[in-house]
This record gives sequence, C-alpha cells and structure tokens, in this order.
Amino acid sequence: TEPPSVTMPKFLKSGKVVVVLQGRFAGHKAVIVNPYDEGTKERPYGHALVAGVATYPRKVSKRMGIRRISRISTVKPFVKSVNYTPLMPTRYGLDLDLSNLVTLSKVYENFFFQAEDGIRDIGVTGVQTCALPI
Repeated sequence: TEPPSVTMPKFLKSGKVVVVLQGRFAGHKAVIVNPYDEGTKERPYGHALVAGVATYPRKVSKRMGIRRISRISTVKPFVKSVNYTPLMPTRYGLDLDLSNLVTLSKVYENFFFQAEDGIRDIGVTGVQTCALPI
C-alpha cells in the first residue's frame, strides 16, 4: 500500500521577498513578480520572474560632494527570470501588483531590459513606496 500523496503548499507566491543565492545577483534581495510553478515552453521547470535591487545605496559621509552623494546613493534595480533552486524565501512580503509593469515576454525579447522605464518603475515602487527590507 502506498501512503497518500501529500502536496507541498505553494509558498513562492507573487510579492514574496526572496534572496538570490547564485549567479550575478547572489546575495541580493528580490521580490517575486510572477511565479511559474509548472514552467513554460522555453523553460520547462519551475521558475519565477523576480525584480530586485542590483546596486544598494552606500554609506554617505559629511565630506563627500553633492555629485558623489547622488551617485552612490542611487538604487539600481534588476529584473530576471530565476530557477526556484537558488531562491531563498524570507518571511517578508509586499502587497504590490508588479505583474502589470513587466512580463516574461518583455524580458525574453530584450536581454538588456534593465534600461527601460518598466524596470525603473519597479525600482521606484518597490524601494521607495514599500521600503523593501535592505
């Protein structure tokens, strides 16, 4: 006799704050925009579209000039499609609907999507409005 099949609850939902563990953005915090549990045609495994902070603001001292302060205090966001394996969920979540700002097809068709306005909107919305735990 087989034991009854137990399904794991879905905890990687939209709005969940995660830490990326591998790759270029290892150690950086991100928010899940869209989870794809069953995968897609291009990626037949579970993955998620995440938006996060690529460059954090650095410490500012009194003797720095205005130009340097403005340069090192900027927040640079990123958007990437990431496999579930290198994502570590945190206990935090955001109550934002980011799915209308960016879609997976936009990320696939333009590799350098970071420079477009949608990414800047996610960066401004996620960091300033909701105070992403940095």
